[in-house]
Amino acid sequence: MLTVIISFALFALTQVSTPGPANMILLTTGARYGLRRALPFVFGVILGKQFIIWPIGFGIIGYVANVPSVFMILKVLSALYIIWLSYKIANLRITVRELPESPPGFLSGLIVHPLNPKAWGMIITGYTSFISNEINTLTAILIISCTLIGMQIILHPLWCWGGQRLALLVKGRSYEKYLMWSLALLTLLSVFYALYQGFEF
Repeated sequence: MLTVIISFALFALTQVSTPGPANMILLTTGARYGLRRALPFVFGVILGKQFIIWPIGFGIIGYVANVPSVFMILKVLSALYIIWLSYKIANLRITVRELPESPPGFLSGLIVHPLNPKAWGMIITGYTSFISNEINTLTAILIISCTLIGMQIILHPLWCWGGQRLALLVKGRSYEKYLMWSLALLTLLSVFYALYQGFEF
């Protein structure tokens, strides 16, 4: 059991700590609003992954897998959502004055991972590659769930904080828009990589 936990934790670390749609969104949110104001959104992102972990663990995904159109719809929704977010990112500007608008909240964060193809691919790989048949369903779900929550609680705020620190370097400067365009492009690239390279059903 300990070997399973350690091996999956190492795999999860490589996934949660590296760039992907969710982390790029967290980076951009931190750059725009700062970590403190973005915390409800961050915790929504963390909890939202559970909406993938538990259904897959209980085998719902096995039923859905028999209907290929469901996965195609998921891919299309994921792509449209990230494209929309990338458009919003590209047009954001970091201002010196206090921002009048509110940052995205907890509920907005909840839907990030369910529409994140990298998260689906990571969790499916976790169940199929690291969980043995000897481990019962509930134990397997708890291993995946608790490991990922632990990683996310540490790493997701770090991505958001990194965006905040990055913003201090470019705030109010002429090349600020190029940073936002770059973040938008990286977000797009990360989701399309996950869709067409790392997320095959």
